[in-house]
Amino acid sequence: MSLDVVSSPGTDLAAVVGAFPLLGHFRGGAPYGSGHINDTFAVMMDQAGRPVRYILQRINHRVFHDVPALMDNIRRVTNHAGRRVAETPGADAARAALTLVPAHDGNVVHRDPAGNWWRCYLFIEGARTHDVIEQPQQAREAARTFGEFQKLLIDLPGGRLHETIPDFHQTRRRFENFQKAIDADTHGRATAAREEIAFALKHEPLVDVLLQLHAAGEMPERITHNDTKLNNVMIDDVTQAGICVIDLDTVMPGLALYDFGDMVRSATNAAAEDERDLARVQARLPIFEALVEGYLAAARSFLTPAEIAHLAFSGRLITFEVGVRFLMDFLEGDIYFKTKRPGHNLDRARNQFALLRSLEAQRVAMERIEKKHTSP
Repeated sequence: MSLDVVSSPGTDLAAVVGAFPLLGHFRGGAPYGSGHINDTFAVMMDQAGRPVRYILQRINHRVFHDVPALMDNIRRVTNHAGRRVAETPGADAARAALTLVPAHDGNVVHRDPAGNWWRCYLFIEGARTHDVIEQPQQAREAARTFGEFQKLLIDLPGGRLHETIPDFHQTRRRFENFQKAIDADTHGRATAAREEIAFALKHEPLVDVLLQLHAAGEMPERITHNDTKLNNVMIDDVTQAGICVIDLDTVMPGLALYDFGDMVRSATNAAAEDERDLARVQARLPIFEALVEGYLAAARSFLTPAEIAHLAFSGRLITFEVGVRFLMDFLEGDIYFKTKRPGHNLDRARNQFALLRSLEAQRVAMERIEKKHTSP
């Protein structure tokens, strides 16, 4: 590992590093990873001639308005997960859970003179993230790792976590806001999205299923990640095993199947989520089965019968929810999701609805897979 690292232009990483008690001499840093919300840098310290890396992140406070609450969540979650992993014989706690490095003042977040919020993590060496699922084994390991993450946090003490994004998966409220956007049609786009709006309205019965099970006490509130893409799991370079869940900004109270459903949505799609050739948008059954296998390997012991029985359904629900969010953003003038071309959010909505059709067409096969892996 070379010590010759060039600092990122426009960002005084040396000054930020100085806010944290990192041993050694600062040698530089550079942008790291493929995240779209926060600014992430890998910084290099020379510790007696040995290169040691850390992760510095500038938190996007325009997305996350209450950074202290967000960091209180992450502090509690990482501390507890680290303790739980350390209690497991043979586990490598330093690699299986993120470790925050507090600033000199003892706080887990530092605010610079410009008002930016920064945090620091130990760098997990010998592992990396992947943006695209190319084979079932990757899906299996990602699902197992997210299941282990939920399991680690079942007994988190100290009361309910903060909701960093309130009502993030409250599907009834999402749908009601969507209906308001149709009625307002502030940008005159409803006509262009007539078919997609009709499709969404027809699928309204999906939105209440998990909420009603939760209200009936059959699906308990849990601590969930809420952004369960493959690239939020560190995969070991040698063993190819999932070792650590990252990007904890959206960790908050939720239903376990919100996480599993988003895994199905993001992993099974054979195409990118903004692919305009909808013939390429297909849900891949082998990937779905790998997700079920991996997730249940970690989560079966704590899931309720209702949660286990709705694994396949959750994929349809979250795919529908995300499609509705894209469509609503299109109607409202593209104010939330970044776009690269006119109609980008409408393309995304069409893509998600095509994926939902594929999931619906394969419902029987997916439920057969579900039962195969959940039957005694």
